Amino acid sequence: MKTILVTGCAGFIGSNFVPYFLNKYPDNRLINLDLLTYAGDMNNLSDAVQNDRHIFVQGDICDRSLVESLFKEYDIHGVIHFAAESHVDNSIKNPGVFVQTNVNGTFTLIDVAYKHWMEKPFVYQSGYEECRFHHISTDEVYGTLGESGLFTEETSYAPNSPYSASKAGSDMIVRSYHHTYGMNTVITNCSNNYGPKQHDEKLIPTIIRKALSGENIPIYGDGKNIRDWLYVLDHCKGIDLVYHTGRSGEVYNIGGRNERNNNQIAERICSLIDEMKPHPDGKSYRDQITYVEDRAGHDRRYAIDATKIETELGWSAEETFDTGIVKTIEWYLKKYTDR
Repeated sequence: MKTILVTGCAGFIGSNFVPYFLNKYPDNRLINLDLLTYAGDMNNLSDAVQNDRHIFVQGDICDRSLVESLFKEYDIHGVIHFAAESHVDNSIKNPGVFVQTNVNGTFTLIDVAYKHWMEKPFVYQSGYEECRFHHISTDEVYGTLGESGLFTEETSYAPNSPYSASKAGSDMIVRSYHHTYGMNTVITNCSNNYGPKQHDEKLIPTIIRKALSGENIPIYGDGKNIRDWLYVLDHCKGIDLVYHTGRSGEVYNIGGRNERNNNQIAERICSLIDEMKPHPDGKSYRDQITYVEDRAGHDRRYAIDATKIETELGWSAEETFDTGIVKTIEWYLKKYTDR
C-alpha cells in the first residue's frame, strides 16, 4: 500500500480532497498532518475519520522533527501539500505568520522529503524513484490583471499582498528543489475555490450566513473586483490528475473559466436564497447588501487560462458557476439552519 502525506487537510480544499482520493484509490493510505488552526476543523473530516486508510496527525509542518518522524514511521512515498495560511485580511494584520507557515513550512516539508527519498542530487534511492512532491498554490502569485488577459504558467510573478508573496516564496522553493536537486515536483496554481466546507469568513459563506441571520452583507469597495471561480471538487480532480500524470518540474494552472465580480456573486446568491429559503417578511436578501471600506492592496481582477491542463492532461471543469453555486448554497443552508 502506497502512503502519501497530505498537509492541511482539515481545511476547505483538503477536506474535500481526502474522501474523494480515498474512494478513488483503495490501495493508497493518507497521513493527514494539520495544526488545526482557526481554518482547520475536524468536522470537515467526518466522512473520512473512520477510514483506516486515513491517519490524522495534529502538528505543525514547520516542526522538522515531527515531519521527519512521519516520513520514517510511515515510509512516505508522496506529498500533496495543501497546508497554508490563506486569509488575505489576516496576512495584512499579521504577515509574519504567513511567512513562517507558507515559506518555512514548505521548505521543511520538501527538504525532509529530499533527504528521505534521494541519495544525492538527481539520484533517487532504490524504491523511491516514483516519489513526487505536489505543491498547491494560488493564482494570486501573479498579481492583478486589467480588464482583459489571463494568467498563464508563463506569467511573471507579481504578488501584491503578504499572503500572495509568501505563496510565491513557497513556489520558488519547490521550483529550486526540482532544478538544483532533481526532485520530482509539480505545482498547481488555482483560481478562487468555492463549495462545501469553506471557512465561514470567506466571501461566499459570508454572503449566505449574513443573509440568513438578517445582517448586512458586506462587500468591499465598489464590488467590481473580479475573480475566476472554481468548484472545489473540480479542483480536487485537477490536483489528482496533475499528481499522477503531470510532467515533473511543471506548473499547471487550474481555473474554472467562471469570471464574476463580487456584486454578481452577492446578487446571484441572494436571488437563489430568495427561492430556496424565502425571507420571512417577503423581502429580497439583496436588500441586505452593503458596501464597506475596501481591503488594502485589493487586486482588481484574477483570471486563469487553464489551456495547459486541459490540453495536456484532459482536465476540464465539470461544474459551471450556475450549477456549482446551487450545490454550495444547499450545503450551507443545511449547515446554518441546523445549528
